[in-house]
Amino acid sequence: MTHRTFTTRLRRPTAAAVPPRLEPVLLAVTAVALTAGGVAWLTGAGGLADLLWALGTFSAVVPAVAWVLVALRRGHAGVDLIAVLALGGTLAVGEYLAGALIALMLATGRTLETAAQRRASHDLRALLEHAPRSARRRTDAGVATVPSAEVAVGDLLVVGPGEVVPVDGRVESPAAVLDESVLTGESLQVERARDEPVRSGVVNAGGAFELRATATEQDSTYAGIVRLARQAGAESAPVVRLADRYAAWFLPLSLAVAGLAWLISGSAVRAVAVLVVATPCPLLLAAPVAIVSGLSRASRLGVVIRDGGALENLGRARTLVLDKTGTLTGGRPRVVDVIAAPDARPAEVLRLAASLDQYSPHVLARAIVDAARERGLALSVPSDVTEEPGRGATGTVDGHRIFIGRTNTADARPAWAGAVDNRALLDGAAVAWLTVDGHLTGAVLLRDPIRHDAPRTLRHLRTAGIERLLMLTGDRAAPAREVAAVLGLDEVRAELSPADKVAAVRAERERAVTVMVGDGVNDAPALAAADIGVAMGARGSTASSEAADIVLTTDRVARLADAVTIAQRARHIAVQSALGGMLLSLAAMAAAAAGLLPPAAGALLQEGIDVAVIVNALRALRVGQAARPALTPAAEALIHRFAAEHDDLQDVLESVRDAADRLSDSPGPEALAAVEETHRLLTERLLPHEYAEEHELYPALAPALGGPEATATMSRAHTEIERLSRRVATHVQLAHADGGLSPGQLDDLRSCLYGLNTVLRLHFTQEEENYFSLAP
Repeated sequence: MTHRTFTTRLRRPTAAAVPPRLEPVLLAVTAVALTAGGVAWLTGAGGLADLLWALGTFSAVVPAVAWVLVALRRGHAGVDLIAVLALGGTLAVGEYLAGALIALMLATGRTLETAAQRRASHDLRALLEHAPRSARRRTDAGVATVPSAEVAVGDLLVVGPGEVVPVDGRVESPAAVLDESVLTGESLQVERARDEPVRSGVVNAGGAFELRATATEQDSTYAGIVRLARQAGAESAPVVRLADRYAAWFLPLSLAVAGLAWLISGSAVRAVAVLVVATPCPLLLAAPVAIVSGLSRASRLGVVIRDGGALENLGRARTLVLDKTGTLTGGRPRVVDVIAAPDARPAEVLRLAASLDQYSPHVLARAIVDAARERGLALSVPSDVTEEPGRGATGTVDGHRIFIGRTNTADARPAWAGAVDNRALLDGAAVAWLTVDGHLTGAVLLRDPIRHDAPRTLRHLRTAGIERLLMLTGDRAAPAREVAAVLGLDEVRAELSPADKVAAVRAERERAVTVMVGDGVNDAPALAAADIGVAMGARGSTASSEAADIVLTTDRVARLADAVTIAQRARHIAVQSALGGMLLSLAAMAAAAAGLLPPAAGALLQEGIDVAVIVNALRALRVGQAARPALTPAAEALIHRFAAEHDDLQDVLESVRDAADRLSDSPGPEALAAVEETHRLLTERLLPHEYAEEHELYPALAPALGGPEATATMSRAHTEIERLSRRVATHVQLAHADGGLSPGQLDDLRSCLYGLNTVLRLHFTQEEENYFSLAP
């Protein structure tokens, strides 16, 4: 039996000669026939028992023949062919009990396999639901709503706030603010100026704008995505059942032994006995049991695997292709730094910006407000708030006229602002500038950060046998390369369209079994084109989830490593059970060929073999070697506590860097005040946090990580943080004694502060990656 992914089942139903729900009915019929025949035989009604067993055998023959015909039409003879020959042979020679036993085994195996392979419908419903069905066309008579299919090239359209752009076109208004994540996966909104192109499927994130159509609906970008998904799904390679792969050599061997036994002995019963014990029950039962067990184990961890074929294929994967935004990164911007002018403080800059942004729906505004609330800042209620799409918001906060957003790059800027522009360029970050009463006061840097669990996940995937890691993204090249460098990816390709992603996935499939991981509608065609598509379903689009073979229902990419580990373990156990069972069957075949096993006894012996291999296959339910260490509830609680403290301490890290910058700008009283404030924050907040980590968190993690030595390097970082903090404290004492900072202190103090900033940021990142990512 073969399996195709995504839209194959939309394009044409699976060819089958039997109803898809037949297996459970067949299982019930064969079980009842075998049991009723056994009762009749015990009561002395041998004739009735044979009749019931024969009926049970015959009930399995018809669907088994249909399954064999379906397999032959697809170009291979599966395990069911031996079962059909054995069933027919038992009926021919009157070994009805043996036939009923084989019928029950066949029905059980098919029922288990159907359960393992049943998948949710892979269709394009979500893609089609997002597609615009109407457009607002401006004419001399006004604005009229028309079906999007009627839009012609050259039509002038009006796109309202929150509406989906119906066709490809060019902006006719001064500017348009767009959410292009549906196409590129990039979470940051973009601004398109007059005459710049806009693709269909993107969402208007600002005010209404006019669009000049440059393509019809069918020739536009979004319609192309739907077509790509259909084509990619149709081209997905079939997944051959593990059982059928082994049957390729077991089938002719069984027939050869049965034929020789009949030829040499002249007894058809002996040939039937060989076929009875050759019935590949380890394949019919053990492999599906192991696969179903693996599916069950994965589901407990929030990994929904559509069918057994996907699990088998995942266990053979050697190439992993990943989207960036929402997969390797969080999928939404976060505040990474706050810079203040020389006469301001970073915490006050963030507080004022967040106070004004409380009423803005912009994705960057939400990130600024979230950061301020995480740090416990008291926000003021703004008044007279107005927002200009694509530029920013203006309002009154605490009696001051505040602006947050983009500033005119042509305006003269102070030196510190130029340094912010450079940092934003180097870090691939967006900048939200804050002005207070017309004066540039600070800046907030935002970007989509790498997931804390991504580095650990990719290391475990390499350990599990993934040989090639590739990132495909519609984002810009600079941030994409930075993410790839941090994660140690083998290759990165940026600024790709959905068609480019599909082409890249197809190329990778030529080399090895390929997994594609994504979370957006733009990823759906590539997910369908891969051997195994994995969707980040917790926040990902419905389209990507329906295009995928595997859906991660929790917003943790670490579950992907769990899925690979489970798939490899389940497949290994399935192969082990199948091969072990077949070796036992081969020994039984030899005995049957020699006349030592009659058909009924052979069927009972085969049942014993089945029990052994099924018990072994059920080991796939156990956890096995986990991708993450097992934590106690107390350790998990500590991880969540200290992770929250990391968020709360971001203003301390900003204060350290701000003090160092002020020493570079002007080493006067204001710089000393900044250093004193930093010293206070280090003493009152940071060092107690580090002490608690060392004496509470690390001892709780040590048993799961293999002992205290596992945290030794991080403990050394605590020592360095404390040493640099003491050095800063000594400089503050010297300054107080001398009435200010002396020139001889500046170089060392500046070095201490910049060094402390670097050590702290690296230490926080390492803890978040190595320790905090362990907790769900």
